Amino acid sequence: TTGKMRLFRPLRSVLYMPASNKRALDKSLSSIKADAFIYDLEDAVAPNKKDVAREQAVGVCEQVWEIRQQNSQNGLSPQTVIRVNGTTTSWYQDDIAAVASSAADVVLLPKTETPEDIHQIDIAMDGKKQIWCMLETPKGILNAEKIAGASKNLKCLVMGTVDLANEVRCEPNVPGRWNIMQSLQTVVLAARVHNCMALDGVYINLTDDEGLKHECVQGRELGFDGKTLIHPKTVDIANEIFSPSAEQIETAKNVLQAYEDAKASGAGVAVLNGKLVEELHTRNARRILEIANSLA
Repeated sequence: TTGKMRLFRPLRSVLYMPASNKRALDKSLSSIKADAFIYDLEDAVAPNKKDVAREQAVGVCEQVWEIRQQNSQNGLSPQTVIRVNGTTTSWYQDDIAAVASSAADVVLLPKTETPEDIHQIDIAMDGKKQIWCMLETPKGILNAEKIAGASKNLKCLVMGTVDLANEVRCEPNVPGRWNIMQSLQTVVLAARVHNCMALDGVYINLTDDEGLKHECVQGRELGFDGKTLIHPKTVDIANEIFSPSAEQIETAKNVLQAYEDAKASGAGVAVLNGKLVEELHTRNARRILEIANSLA
């Protein structure tokens, strides 16, 4: 079975799941309301569990695919992503061979540093899988724009903030993340240049809901489309913060209506609540409504 390119789907909440943990994988089939699941073969899996993790990741993607066929909800079910081990590891070749022939929607490449990394995995997938890549090293961040443009199948850039802080030797978990702000903005800019999605890195303090909320809000304000997560209990917070509010939806509708009314009447400009409405505002309004409609 091969995965299919998906319809538009928000990526508000993207949950890492250790593929060696069968019980966790089973939960992803039913009770967790994330927009996507990353079945992880890399950091979350011990070396002696790599083979079983690979087998189980492929298996759960097949189950998701079968559920979609039964429910005829191909555009509604969460995206399935398998994060392979890095290109320099002994597991990489087996991982990409397994993903290429699996029902997974997406292959996620860790520690991406050059466009060539994307070219290699695109060839290995025979151009039939979406590719996401993690930017989590200084070289990867500095090459972000080139990486983002490496393939039409590259659909999402994923921040690896924990690894990045370690590689840069900066203090991790600094409030406000001012010390990695340039990297965060660089990844969002690269994503927008090449029409990719962009996901913020994980928040590792699972006892601090307020801190998670603040970081989700910051990520949204920076332009990220959603957040990567490491525990199911954080999914609802990310979904709420990265979803358009009722006020945003109403404003978006009013922006489009004002713009269309102005065009129909031959007016040079549209005005809504005393503010000019230009074509660039309608693009953002349509994006908000597209997200809202996909969640309806």
